[in-house]
Amino acid sequence: MATERRNVIGGVLQACSTKPMTGFFRDGCCRTGRGDVGVHVICASVTEEFLAWSKARGNDLSTPRPEFDFPGLKPGDRWCLCAARWKEALDQGHAPAVVLEATHESALEFVDLADLRAHAMR
Repeated sequence: MATERRNVIGGVLQACSTKPMTGFFRDGCCRTGRGDVGVHVICASVTEEFLAWSKARGNDLSTPRPEFDFPGLKPGDRWCLCAARWKEALDQGHAPAVVLEATHESALEFVDLADLRAHAMR
């Protein structure tokens, strides 16, 4: 597919993070494919506020889970978030900053580019 590796601003999709290793395919990129029910396509820099909010919503991203090779996130880590979860965080005032160059264009099926730009890392 020609658009598979494009970001939300029309460029080539950049890596989000390799430390910690992120992405549905654990290749550092926020891209999606078969089996990715959550659509992990938004590259975000998580904050303490977002991590606490996510944990309260039942998605604990801060506790290490070695059995899943998951180190647990700390503020400042970049992580590929589910598009619908980021939108939910946005609607509730807890959206973390995003890296536009590393956010897959399919995120635009869930959120407006203007909202992503308003939360772009500076």
